[in-house]
Amino acid sequence: MNKGLEIYKNKKILVFGAGLSGVNAALFLQSNGAKVSLIDQKKANEINDYQRLIDNGIKVFTESDSADILENEYELIVKNPGIPYTAPIVKKAKEKNIPIITEVEIASEMNVGGLVGVTGSNGKTTTTTMIDEMLSHKKDGKSFKAGNIGISATQTAQNVSVNDILILELSSFMLLGITDLKPHVAVITNIFSNHLDYHLTRENYINAKMRITENQDENDYLVINFDEKEWENLSKKTKAQVVPFSRLKKTEKGAYQSDGKLYFKDEFIIDVRDIFVPGEQNVENALAAIATAKIYNINNEDIAKVLKTFSGVRHRVQYVLTDNNDISYYNDSKATDIEATQMAIRGLGKSIVLIAGGLDRGYKFDGLVDDFKNHLKGIVLYGQTAQLMKEAALEAGLSKIEIVKDLKEATKTAISIAESKDVVLLSPANASWDQFDNFEDRGNQFISEVEKITKQKEKM
Repeated sequence: MNKGLEIYKNKKILVFGAGLSGVNAALFLQSNGAKVSLIDQKKANEINDYQRLIDNGIKVFTESDSADILENEYELIVKNPGIPYTAPIVKKAKEKNIPIITEVEIASEMNVGGLVGVTGSNGKTTTTTMIDEMLSHKKDGKSFKAGNIGISATQTAQNVSVNDILILELSSFMLLGITDLKPHVAVITNIFSNHLDYHLTRENYINAKMRITENQDENDYLVINFDEKEWENLSKKTKAQVVPFSRLKKTEKGAYQSDGKLYFKDEFIIDVRDIFVPGEQNVENALAAIATAKIYNINNEDIAKVLKTFSGVRHRVQYVLTDNNDISYYNDSKATDIEATQMAIRGLGKSIVLIAGGLDRGYKFDGLVDDFKNHLKGIVLYGQTAQLMKEAALEAGLSKIEIVKDLKEATKTAISIAESKDVVLLSPANASWDQFDNFEDRGNQFISEVEKITKQKEKM
């Protein structure tokens, strides 16, 4: 039996969804003596690692088998986080009172090291990665990152030893499927109004995010953004010790920015101008990471070294290249909401040609008008929300507004508008699913097109 949990031995478990987390959860549970089945809406030849699952004794069903799948008397459902609770199988499981969890719950149960959980609407992946690099300077043990960052939590947790720390990026979808997950340090970067098509109300969304701290006690820590009064008030709902961070005001018990410098309590950490990745959002990410690192007694020199060299995360205001005409390209495909795009635009300054648009989830784009007015040279739009975003661009008084059919054409058009010293920025402010598999697919296609047109390679 692998490093794992006796509690799953001989338990009948259904894994719903054959993504990375589902496949790894199924293999882990089966190796620990569970009787595992997996179901996915794809055809058998489209399911990841189909033969590997079969070879390991896992029964694999497709959507056509789903009508009576729960008649098999399963004792637990492990659900892909993205599958809504309104899905027929999930609704039926709830009616039958079958417990439903996500993969991160299993990872937290098997984890023998420390645990840091990071959630928030924006900045999760960057903050998780910054924390991981800072905690790698711990005197004993290693740090590991996993979860929503795109790395299997169960697979990673198997490598964690007693002195190590597992850092999990946790989406609201993942947090809805936890029962006992208890981070020693929980981090909330911010909370805007995301995924309301899934959560239905902002209150539901906030409640999902706050589950990160529900099992914490007075020996644990909640690192939380105090830039908004609403977020500050959320800190009153935890039993953990609150360690605030703020870009806008001094927080005596935490990390803050003052006069272009970052501090933890009264200790100077770094000048903002020395942080390698630009933008207000990355200042906030850095402050959250600093607060977490100081809880683990990482010295200031090592923290500053990370921030001076950290080059960002793919698809998050990622510098791609600068071409022979001195035009710089940035890939911010992860910006699936208005606030993320605002942060990217503000961080990169003026003279931006923005590429935006995507899946229509019922949002309005009035909140972008001032940023368009103050920072954009032009805008190129595509996808379901192109016309809606055009209205915001017209209100901002932009003279260069183009609507095209797809990202490939948008990239060519943006480059034709841009001049020396300008920035071409992909920051869609929308989800990707109208034309792409996911935001990674969208970002990769943008980079590929930039490379093709400029005849240069990305620098990351």
